[in-house]
Amino acid sequence: MLTTLNTAYTDTRADDLAWALGREPLPALATLDLELAGARLQLRLLGASHQVLLEEERGTCSETVACIPGSSTPLPLGVAKRMGDWEYEFAAHVENLSKGSFAGRAQELIALVSDHPNGLAGVFPGSPHAFTALLAHRQEGQVHWRTWHAYPQEGQLVVTRTRVGVRTPAALR
Repeated sequence: MLTTLNTAYTDTRADDLAWALGREPLPALATLDLELAGARLQLRLLGASHQVLLEEERGTCSETVACIPGSSTPLPLGVAKRMGDWEYEFAAHVENLSKGSFAGRAQELIALVSDHPNGLAGVFPGSPHAFTALLAHRQEGQVHWRTWHAYPQEGQLVVTRTRVGVRTPAALR
């Protein structure tokens, strides 16, 4: 699903992104509700990036990656946490692209996500390549999502991937 976000695009930076687990739902500009083999997932586009809410029989998980004033947890390169019966893994990296490469990559990602039944992409007014996109799927009992946060003024694309699922028997030893 593709949407134009009804908010002004502000000149934020990739370095301003912060990460948090367990936040309450924040006001969203667009949402996509999914049912993935027993897992309820809500992909949320915020004015300042994204939030994913996961609810399953074994519990809930809330991930927020956004420019949050006063946040003290910068965007980490990686996180691995145990949350009850679940394992949570998060990874992030920044792609630095030339202006021409950035435009092509932005168009490619927006098309990929907006055409996918489990994808949500939001384009900010004022810049054709300023967007946030989320794409989710379930595989082998685990829920996965990827996100892309575009900062065309800097030529930066922040890419994240997350996996949440029941700990595997090997991990329980």
